[in-house]
Amino acid sequence: MKKLLKYLLTAAPFLYMILIWVMSSNPDDAVLRFPDDGMDRFIKESLHLVEFGILYALFVVALLAHGKLRFTLNFTVALIAIFYGFTDEIHQSFVPYRSSTMIDAAKDLIGVTVLFWIVNRTYFRNPDHRLTKAMKRFEAYVKKD
Repeated sequence: MKKLLKYLLTAAPFLYMILIWVMSSNPDDAVLRFPDDGMDRFIKESLHLVEFGILYALFVVALLAHGKLRFTLNFTVALIAIFYGFTDEIHQSFVPYRSSTMIDAAKDLIGVTVLFWIVNRTYFRNPDHRLTKAMKRFEAYVKKD
């Protein structure tokens, strides 16, 4: 059962990348449109701060599942998430009814950077932090066979 969990956690960031690509290939109101245009735009623009942070977090969880979360790999997956955010912005520039701006790319970068900072300040520097303890418990749970 834990082996299946490891496989799912390993696949999760890549499945999420596919989901991002598919969603970016459609107009921004293809799935959900709020009745108020201002609210619709605000929520969808705010999601840039979260979307690629989630991708980075999924990579961190996958690394934890394999007991491989080290600073170098953590930094690498943060760069991958940021690069994928930039790639997605370029992709959106070719999709009708989508926009691609440097502001959106900056929001993607900020989302990943904030989570990266949190992981570094807790997991790597503060072993007594609640988040560190939870991450270590999760890592130990998944590693047990």
